[in-house]
Formats: sequence, structure tokens, C-alpha cells
Amino acid sequence: MNANPVRQVMVVVTVPPDHVDVVLEAIAAAGGGQVGHYTHCAYVSLGQGRFKPDAEADPHVGARETSNRVDEIRIETFCRRDRARAVAAAIRAAHPYEEAVIYLLPLLAEEDL
Repeated sequence: MNANPVRQVMVVVTVPPDHVDVVLEAIAAAGGGQVGHYTHCAYVSLGQGRFKPDAEADPHVGARETSNRVDEIRIETFCRRDRARAVAAAIRAAHPYEEAVIYLLPLLAEEDL
């Protein structure tokens, strides 16, 4: 058993289809999505986001005070725990939404199972 395994964090975020490449580049530049000799590793899938902005919101898409449904791409990737703050900041800087929702989920190391 490794006494000091590298801890990983799963990173999940949704983006409009036209921002997938920009956000993936930002994630990679901050150290996310790296496996051995590979970079930009991620799983992407199409889905539908739902939200209702209040009167004070400034939505990138959709209308205020209305339930909205928009096509979005879900990006699932990962990073070392010590890079998670930088990856989240890079996503926020590259993301077009006023309020980007980013999930950071700690992952188990295989040797800890």
C-alpha cells in the first residue's frame, strides 16, 4: 500500500455546446484531465439544463423569471486534489454563465479499497 497516494478529485461541469473546447482547454492548462502521457482527458455527454433566473439575474441564455431549458454538454474529468482549486478557477474564468455550477468530488484511491 502506498503511504502517500496521490488524491484525485472528479470535476463535473455543464457548458453550452459552443464553449466545450474553451473550457476543456482551461481545465487542461490548470492541470486537469491528465493521465500518464495523455492530456485533455474527459467524458462529455449531451443533456438538458433547466433553470429559472430571478429578476436580478443576467443569464447568458434564457429569460429572466421564466423556466428555461437549454442544451448543455456535461464535462466529467478529474485532477489531483492539489490542483482542484486552480482547475475550478480556470473553469469559472472560461465559462460563459453568470453562475457556473462545478462539482468537485473526492475519489478513492484503488489501493485504499
